[in-house]
Amino acid sequence: MNDIEKRAIDEAVEKFRALMETQLERAKRIKEDKDFIDYQSLDKIVIGICGGDGIGPKITRESQRVMDFLLKEEVAKGKVEFKVIDGLTIENRAAHLQAIPDDVLEELKQCHVILKGPTTTPRQGDGWPNVESANVAMRKALDLFANVRPVKVPEQGIDWTFFRENTEGGYAVGSNGVNITDDLAVDFTVATQEGCDRIARLAYEYARKNNKGRVSIITKANIIKTTDGKFLNTAKAIGAEYPEIETDDWYIDITTAKLIDPDRRTAFKVFVLPNLYGDIITDEAAEFQGGVGTAGSANIGKKYAMFEAIHGSAERMIKEGRGQFANPASICRAAVMMLRHMGAFEKADVLEKALDAVAENVHIIRDGSGDTAADFTRFVLGQL
Repeated sequence: MNDIEKRAIDEAVEKFRALMETQLERAKRIKEDKDFIDYQSLDKIVIGICGGDGIGPKITRESQRVMDFLLKEEVAKGKVEFKVIDGLTIENRAAHLQAIPDDVLEELKQCHVILKGPTTTPRQGDGWPNVESANVAMRKALDLFANVRPVKVPEQGIDWTFFRENTEGGYAVGSNGVNITDDLAVDFTVATQEGCDRIARLAYEYARKNNKGRVSIITKANIIKTTDGKFLNTAKAIGAEYPEIETDDWYIDITTAKLIDPDRRTAFKVFVLPNLYGDIITDEAAEFQGGVGTAGSANIGKKYAMFEAIHGSAERMIKEGRGQFANPASICRAAVMMLRHMGAFEKADVLEKALDAVAENVHIIRDGSGDTAADFTRFVLGQL
């Protein structure tokens, strides 16, 4: 090993030390945060509407039209307030060289729940500065530790709910990897005891309250032994506290295969899994109910919650003048989850039934030959 390589390793070790110090501090902070917010005790719930990039503002605007209708009485009584937040565009983030500019983050923190459109994450060669994903940054800043994604296809016997850990794994320090030399690059994955504990407990509590008889723990603990091992062992220990619920565990690779096996997939009910695996497999699962454009997603923390479409910003649609054909279904499904999280169960059920009717009667085709986003919303409002 030559002197240049030795210095490169020494620099990498120092960077790793600083990184681990910040992660230990984070572990202490999340351990101290005990209680979930009680929405019923609030005088007013502030709902942030954050359009994002590409088709985000268009589909978010349609979803807000639906929310305005459903919550008009609560708004009139001062029980609900909508707060529109415009600063999460890629242009604004690039200008500030921040995943979330400071003033935008302060606006987000003034909200109890956030309905968010998709945002663009820069990638190498696209001309944007290398700022972190706004989604990842928001999950960290607001400690939105649970990503919850339901997938239902009744005619195929599919009724799945995924609890993806949202702030750890490969995403916790994903932008802090090290190029040791031109020949060696290293990234990191992170698991804390509290982080594994709280996502597993949330999954089992959901299973108990919703009469789901099985929780499946998904890892690659046979290979990623330390962090995935901690996740698996922690979830198993918590599962032992819920004897009425069957616990099984699967490796992520075979899970992706079993989801497409019609003889096995209907046995799955609730999944709990680390960040990267959850990101991948929930997109696969969404294909069963019509694709990522049909699925909503919840990002739950103890103080804040954010609800979003699970697809990307589709900037090409805007550039090609097809933005009016962006499908609002996913973010409207996210709004259903938001209403339930707020305790507005009846309104959530009504909206869900309206969206089911839309799925049968409105056909938005991205090439411009079908219905538009405005047609979608008109039909939803007509059902409501």
